[in-house]
Amino acid sequence: MTDYTLFDKIDLHLIRVLHTVLTERSVSKAAIRLGMHQPAVSASLKRLRDFAGDPLLVRSGSGMVPTDAALRMVAPAASILQAASMLFSDARGFEPATATNTFRLAASDYLDPLFLPQLVAQIKSKAPLCRIEIDPLADSFDYRAKLAHGELDVVIGNWPTPPDDLHLGRLFEDEVVCLVAIDHPAVRRGWDANAWLAADHIAPSALHPGAKGVIDDYLDSQGQARNITARCPHFGQIPAMVASTLLVLTTGRQYCERFVDLLPVKILPCPIEFPRLMYYQLWHERKHTSASAKWLRERVKSVAANLAKTRE
Repeated sequence: MTDYTLFDKIDLHLIRVLHTVLTERSVSKAAIRLGMHQPAVSASLKRLRDFAGDPLLVRSGSGMVPTDAALRMVAPAASILQAASMLFSDARGFEPATATNTFRLAASDYLDPLFLPQLVAQIKSKAPLCRIEIDPLADSFDYRAKLAHGELDVVIGNWPTPPDDLHLGRLFEDEVVCLVAIDHPAVRRGWDANAWLAADHIAPSALHPGAKGVIDDYLDSQGQARNITARCPHFGQIPAMVASTLLVLTTGRQYCERFVDLLPVKILPCPIEFPRLMYYQLWHERKHTSASAKWLRERVKSVAANLAKTRE
């Protein structure tokens, strides 16, 4: 089969199936994401295997993994899909009321717990036909690769030193405070730096092996270390753990303030003066001029500004 004949047989839908199957590494998960029946995805995968002369996805233990040939296809497929999505939508501008884009973002769960609900509400109120996909910033989630491949529009979080190869938009800054149970001894007695360091601390699980996070990176730079006796990958569940223990959570004031009226907890000043936390949105050059991506970034900025105002 010549290249021209092959080109005529591959449509954009097949490229979308290819990219989704390879990134999900599962026909069933790809079917859910694509809104297709699983046999239809399997049939498309069979056609793609015939075109490629390669199995593309093979079984490994209880899961599936892409072949080397398939891995080389992921980035070009993402580029084709991104170019196709921008081909007409950005040419005529982005009209939120009628647009049918899928917005894809990743966010740290250290954010104000009202942030994502308000962002989704704002997007759906102004662009009701658009879809939204939100990924967590977990240890196995390579957000820089996904931004580069066009699989994400924006990433939202806080970093001591944001990557310098991405565009950056500042959202807000926050004071570092401590959240403790309302009957914690420090509420009555207060504490100094040594007492705070020696207390039982709870911290989020590391995003990748060896990562310390903003708080512990700073302490390390000062030759200090706190006594972390509990870690949890689900940041949103930590305040409830704090409420019923002597554990100390150290994070941004804006996050902690959302729980003082919901749980028996209290915010205390931290006896060690930390630099203020800085929250950003990051995006890749490939999305920099996209009209729809610009619109999304404006929504992110708007929600951050509105939440900051509610604290004033």
